[in-house]
Amino acid sequence: MAGPELEYVETSSLIASDMVEGTSVFNNDGEKVGQIHNFMVNKHSGQVEYAVMSFGGFLGMGEDHYPLPWRKLKYVVARHGFVVDISKDKLDRAPKYERERLPDYDPAYGTLVDGYYGMGR
Repeated sequence: MAGPELEYVETSSLIASDMVEGTSVFNNDGEKVGQIHNFMVNKHSGQVEYAVMSFGGFLGMGEDHYPLPWRKLKYVVARHGFVVDISKDKLDRAPKYERERLPDYDPAYGTLVDGYYGMGR
């Protein structure tokens, strides 16, 4: 006998993945710089390594995706979103890719992204 379907939304320290997708991302000046498209989880450790932020485009067309090291994001309850300590200029020059051109998330790409944001591996 199947029990009632449970929805896992969030607890004091956990949140369901579908609740993270679409969450706004702001810079320290309070400007919205994008939203979380998805995130990349390390299959071996189970840890989230990158949040992929989408920005630009219209109705999903022409938007760029920016992998951000998960450690760079801070969830701020008052904003109902994540805040990153990254200037708009730095973000404009950050590693990115088009929606249709997913990069290989191999160690070399991880080193590139982490290095750009000053995060050691």
